[in-house]
Amino acid sequence: MIIHDRDTTQAPILLVDDDPACLGMLRDVLEALGIPVLTASDGNEALEMICQGDIRIVLSDWQMPGMSGVELCRRVRQRPLSGYVYFILLTSLDRKHNLVSGLRAGADDFINKPFDPEELHIRLRTANRIVSLESRNVIIFALAKLAESRDPETGAHLERMREYSRLLAEDLASQPKYADIVDADYVRTIYLTSPLHDIGKVGIPDHVLLKPGRLTPEEFEIMKQHTLVGFHTLDAAVREQPEAAYLRFARDIAASHHEKWDGSGYPHGLKGEEIPLCGRIVAVADVYDALTTARVYKDAFSHEKACAIIREGSGSHFDPDIVEAFFRHEEEIVNINQRLNDALEYASLPEMAPGVSIPAGTCSAAN
Repeated sequence: MIIHDRDTTQAPILLVDDDPACLGMLRDVLEALGIPVLTASDGNEALEMICQGDIRIVLSDWQMPGMSGVELCRRVRQRPLSGYVYFILLTSLDRKHNLVSGLRAGADDFINKPFDPEELHIRLRTANRIVSLESRNVIIFALAKLAESRDPETGAHLERMREYSRLLAEDLASQPKYADIVDADYVRTIYLTSPLHDIGKVGIPDHVLLKPGRLTPEEFEIMKQHTLVGFHTLDAAVREQPEAAYLRFARDIAASHHEKWDGSGYPHGLKGEEIPLCGRIVAVADVYDALTTARVYKDAFSHEKACAIIREGSGSHFDPDIVEAFFRHEEEIVNINQRLNDALEYASLPEMAPGVSIPAGTCSAAN
């Protein structure tokens, strides 16, 4: 007997089976329960979907030609995905044999064929609860906002930063040079972790961080330490959870977003591709947002002036490939800036102040 309560909070399930009849039966059962379903007819197709899409629960047949279900599970566990994928293997093989081989591959659960629909539903509910416990997205952004709260002038800086970083990463994903490095999971991870770039500022004394003016050389040396504070804080988390790829990503961003392409940045003076790609992406996003945001010691620069500074820094401050990506999406960057600034004004003022629209296309890469 199937429990016909529609579970609208259920995470999408990827069904993997080379038998169209079995695949159709599984799909019909889950769709009748209101559970969103994706399907793949073999392990290779499934692996590509997992790497390119936001899939968190997989129900796979064990025995398939080519890549078996257990091999698919093994491949998924070997890949540093941004989030955990809960894996259930459907099998008619000997239970004890399955448990040993499947557990070694990293499977979370097993269901025997022929399956009982009610048991399947209960096991998927359990999987969904476990996946739902992974509230890291909210926690990460809350930590970033906590750090930002010590520097209230920045407004919607984190929101703009992650949007710019996502946009630049998406562009690189479409370039042949980065096709094997930047995929959908990379884009999601940089969107998730870029707000932690300045988390190390929690360790900077107030008389430096909140100084109403430009820093002295001595004070700037203190401020530069935020990259190392951020690195060591996140590196401690990595040591506690070494399998969490997103923590390594966040650590690398915190440590490297002030490095420069020509080696003149800090804290380590890394040069060119010695700098992690995620740090090079965030560097462009961070500088553009800093330039176009008012501070106590400066007015906000115009979009045109910010573009001129970024173009001038190509090959010295910034990775030229990322600068080119920036200018390919100039209009979208302006739109993000305007949209999030308008939302901030609307939320903070009794009446909506008229926004100042900056025309896009005024400093394209061709100029």
